[in-house]
Amino acid sequence: MNAITIRPETAADRDTVHALLTAAFEGDGEAGLVRALHAAGDVVLALVAEFEGAVCGHVLFSRLNVENGDKSSPAVALAPLAVLPARQRRGIGAQLVEEAHRQLKTTGETLSVVLGEPSYYRRFGYTRNDAAGFESEYQCDALQAVRWGDAVPRTGRLVYAPAFGGL
Repeated sequence: MNAITIRPETAADRDTVHALLTAAFEGDGEAGLVRALHAAGDVVLALVAEFEGAVCGHVLFSRLNVENGDKSSPAVALAPLAVLPARQRRGIGAQLVEEAHRQLKTTGETLSVVLGEPSYYRRFGYTRNDAAGFESEYQCDALQAVRWGDAVPRTGRLVYAPAFGGL
């Protein structure tokens, strides 16, 4: 049985990732978001999953800032996470998120925010409670956060990369 390989996304993967996102989300909103984040230089980390040499999954984290008065703290936003429909429910998305978290913590990131299904993202440490103190145009029960460390903002306004305004 062939294993899944997780690796950094490269520029050569962009068209394949675009097609994967379009298939996974049944439209090109998220694919357009990824292209816009790359074009603006707002990507912090993007990984792909390969099975038998073909890209079958993708995760992207973009820069997010937490503004609290005159202080701004860097964080990351997980969006999007996608796996080709034919390869879903096999743990590929989980492998992508786990590896991304490992790399993000290694590079000093301390806070990640996601707007997604709570029952899915809970397994990675995301909680609604950790996001409840933030002001956000996306504030709802699906807004969750995970903290890596103690010196992490708990309140403030979440400022997403401008590309999110196009969704």
